[in-house]
Amino acid sequence: MKKSLLMLSLVSMYSGAYAEDFTDTARVISSAPIYDRVNQPRRECWNETVQGTTAPRERSYGGAILGGIAGGVIGSQVGGGNGRLAATAAGTLAGAMVGDNIANQNQQQQPTSQQVERCRQVDNVREVITGYNVTYRYNGRDVTTTMPYDPGRSVRVAVSVIEDRGAADNRRYDDRRY
Repeated sequence: MKKSLLMLSLVSMYSGAYAEDFTDTARVISSAPIYDRVNQPRRECWNETVQGTTAPRERSYGGAILGGIAGGVIGSQVGGGNGRLAATAAGTLAGAMVGDNIANQNQQQQPTSQQVERCRQVDNVREVITGYNVTYRYNGRDVTTTMPYDPGRSVRVAVSVIEDRGAADNRRYDDRRY
């Protein structure tokens, strides 16, 4: 009975070791960044001064009509007979031309300048570190893994014990022989 009790306590202590995981440290042999190309297009805008001209307004004929009437009246005051008729015609023509020039003198296109916003799409390609290929040595074996950060000189590793069914069966067989 004492032997069975001793065995049971040893087995319970031994099986407790299987239930626990622990961490250890391993020396990092190499750590290389993993790069990914990322395109973040952006919009560039700037202001430019653009030279142009004003569009002419619609032409006014009122000045030509009034100038023609005034020129005809003045021309009819000059000369006599056929000369008066010629002077009236010449006065009407000259008055119409002068009246038209006065009424439409600001009709020529004027140079202007205005600010215009110009924009373009620019590709902004850059390389971004997305992780690290890390090789570390633990218990004489080199292990390579990918990590989201650079671990430095050492890395923490999780160690857990896995029960070997074959070894447990052999142990029971060995325990019966003694």
